[in-house]
Amino acid sequence: MASRPNYYPPERPLTQVLSEFKDELKEFAATRIAILRAEMREKFAAASTALPAVAVGAVLALLALVFLSVAPVALIAMALGGGAGAWAGAFAIIGAVYLLFGGLAIAYGVNELKARGLKPERTLRVLKQDQIWFQNETRGQR
Repeated sequence: MASRPNYYPPERPLTQVLSEFKDELKEFAATRIAILRAEMREKFAAASTALPAVAVGAVLALLALVFLSVAPVALIAMALGGGAGAWAGAFAIIGAVYLLFGGLAIAYGVNELKARGLKPERTLRVLKQDQIWFQNETRGQR
């Protein structure tokens, strides 16, 4: 009588299977974390050009607020009889210039951040593919 071929793989101890699963899970997690770290480094490098522009814009906008706040004070002082008209005009002009440049810097920085985005697209795509693969594998096991 000829022996039938064995279509089933040889059985392994449960501890070996669990150990292999644990190692594969560690490797899987390490790979995904490495992908996320690399992508976030790229995103932050791109954002490093935009964030200083936002900071400069915020400082200039704050200076504009100061100058534009001082101008009405000087005008009120002038209305009360002081000779601060020239000072008020100067503060208003400087405040408007700072406001203009601050607004432009903030707009540039925000547009750069929006264009580049900080969401880790590749990592999310890989995890989505992993999810689909895992779902297909678990369906095949039933």
